[in-house]
Amino acid sequence: MATEAPSLDIGCGQNKRQGAIGVDRIANTAADVLADIDQGWPFLEATISSVSLVHVIEHVDDVVHAVEEAHRVLRPGGRLHIETPHYSDASSFTDPTHRWHLNSFSFRYFTEAGGFAYYSQCRFREVRTEIKLLRFWRLLGFEFAVNQWRIFRKFWEYYLCFLVRGKVLVFELEALK
Repeated sequence: MATEAPSLDIGCGQNKRQGAIGVDRIANTAADVLADIDQGWPFLEATISSVSLVHVIEHVDDVVHAVEEAHRVLRPGGRLHIETPHYSDASSFTDPTHRWHLNSFSFRYFTEAGGFAYYSQCRFREVRTEIKLLRFWRLLGFEFAVNQWRIFRKFWEYYLCFLVRGKVLVFELEALK
């Protein structure tokens, strides 16, 4: 009988997702596994059903390496969930531990639509990309427009995002193997 593959909550801190294996490099957390993910992930290849990186990817030494490690441990069809500040949000730059400032197109480098296959051999299918804006802009329908039409999102990120600031990016990617 096949068993359900575990899910990982990387950088879980004190708020580990229920049912997930928590991974953190800091001992006084809810982590089940202590590991520095910049040094590689201590999990076997293709054994994990989902990986969650919530406000973690902006802290890693190498984004490409972190995404490749997630891809390595994920089973075919496994899901990678990433949440990170949008580069136009003040929190992206006020935290001195943030190394990367990302936008809604940053992870297309790992998809067929991205056109940059030379950065990495791992591939994902983009399931969902969502930008969360401040409540005021959400109530005015601006968040809906940014998320509904990719061409508008691109226009917003190129020309408007420092006037109508983004808050959080949410990515859901499916591992292709």
